[in-house]
This record gives sequence, C-alpha cells and structure tokens, in this order.
Amino acid sequence: HLRVAVGNLAHQVLAEESEPLDVDASAAEGFDRAEQLVNRLIEATGIGRDKVIGVGLGVPGPIDVSSGTLGSTSILPGWSGINPAEELSGRLGVPVHVDNDANLGALGELVWGSGRGVKDLAYIKVASGVGAGLVIDGRVYRGPGGTAGEIGHITLDESGPVCRCGNRGCLETFTAARYVLPLLQPGHGPDLTMERVVQLAREGDPGCRRVIADVGRHIGSGIANLCNLLNPSRVVLGGDLAEAGELVLTPIRDSVSRYAIPSAARQLSLAQGALGGRAEVLGALALVLSEMGDSTLLESALPTAAPASRLAFT
Repeated sequence: HLRVAVGNLAHQVLAEESEPLDVDASAAEGFDRAEQLVNRLIEATGIGRDKVIGVGLGVPGPIDVSSGTLGSTSILPGWSGINPAEELSGRLGVPVHVDNDANLGALGELVWGSGRGVKDLAYIKVASGVGAGLVIDGRVYRGPGGTAGEIGHITLDESGPVCRCGNRGCLETFTAARYVLPLLQPGHGPDLTMERVVQLAREGDPGCRRVIADVGRHIGSGIANLCNLLNPSRVVLGGDLAEAGELVLTPIRDSVSRYAIPSAARQLSLAQGALGGRAEVLGALALVLSEMGDSTLLESALPTAAPASRLAFT
C-alpha cells in the first residue's frame, strides 16, 4: 500500500490518504504514484509548496546507512540498489529522509502510540513480510547495513519451507500473509486477506482462530529470541494481525514465557499497536521533525528528558 500524510510543526496531521499498491509494481510506478498523491494532498491543504520543509519515506526493505540505497529485498525485488531519498527528492524538490517501514512504525508508536514512556522497545510488523523496528536507549537501532531487526529470518525449522530469502524455515514462512492465507483459502475463497481472517476469527471462525493462534506462537518464539538478545522492556505488535487482540497476543505470551529467559520474560510487556496502519506514516512525520531538530517531540515520548543529540534519529 501507499499512504501519505501531511503534518505541521505543531505535530498535527492536516491531511492523510492511502491507496493499494502492488508489491510487484516497478520503482518508477511507485515513485510516480507517491509523487501524485503527495501533490494532491498538498493542494488539498491549501498550503503552498514553499512551506514544505521535508518528506519522510518508508520502504519495506533495508536502507544502507552509508549510501542510502535500498539493499537486497525479496519484497520489492525491482527496487534493489535504488536510492529512494535521492529519487523522490529530485521529483519533489525538498529534502527526503528515508527508513525501513518497521523502523518508522517503531518511531511512530514510540512518539504517539503504545511505546510512549519506554526507552527500549521492539515494534513487530507482520504483513507481506515480518520485520522489527528496534529502539535502544531511546534511539532507533539500524545496524551499519540497515538490516537490524530482520526478525522474520530467524530460523525456526532448518528443514521447513523454503523462504524467499533462500533459507529454510524462517519465521516469516510460518507467519507472513503470503504463507498463511493459502492455508485458509480452500474454505474461504482465493480473495481472502489477512484483514478478513482477523475479522472472521473475531466472529468465532474456528479455522481462522486456529491459524492466528499458531501464528502467534511462532511470533512468540521469535520475540523470545529477541528478549534473550536485547532484553527490551516492551514489544508492540503492528500490522493487520495486531487487530486480532488477545486472540494473537495470548499465544505470543505463552511462547515468550516458554522460550525466553525468565528474568527477560518477566520484564517484558506486550502491547497491541495503538496506531494501526498509521504507525509507519506517523513515524515518517516524526522522522522529518527530528531531522529538522525538533527534539521536543521525542523528548515528550521518553520517561525522562535526554540531550537533543541523543534523540536525533539519523
């Protein structure tokens, strides 16, 4: 999907719109539609283009910190090696700040959602793929190649299904929509979506409830590994699956209790994302504000104020 929001320096969203976007669309088509939607929303707000100070852009793939290029990604195979910030900035004529969508989801929830008041958290997004945005001591951690948080490629079963990354039995092959939906399509039709699965599960459909519970247990195994490595104080679940609420959160907690070090499991709180599908676009707005030196936005999200230099998400 493509989602665009226009915000101001008072941290208010002035306009917002989204539309579907095929993951197999070319980079040129993606940028064309993003440019059109941005221009349409700016016009709708009645604000002159000269008032736009920057753009935040989220993409479902790793961004190399040094070069700004999109690394190898099986979600957007036609985008590998492209510099998204450079491309969109050339089209719009304003600075563009780019990051992985899970990182922006973590930033959005940290500032406006279920991560407020927490300095160490992980935002888990389950959609076409599975990724994690990591916040350590109040800062998004990306790693030198931008691949930190690729929790979807933790190996659960080395003899399991072949993942699109080339390995076998990755967490993603047991939890991502493209692998999960075929389990239910024989009984629910070929047009089944994860959003619909969640709706049916909430209405009591036994098959959908079983699949969501299984997915939750697998996600919990991945979170347990994350707890043992990084010991976050909170994990926020995002994406369509998060709308299942306790139907997915309870099996996640069960797996974390089983596989995580007891002290890490006791310190962890698990929460449903408060922002839903808006987490990433709000995180993109927060990224621009932080890059423009607005430290108050991030300071207000943390339990204690920290020096602005520590709160610059760069």
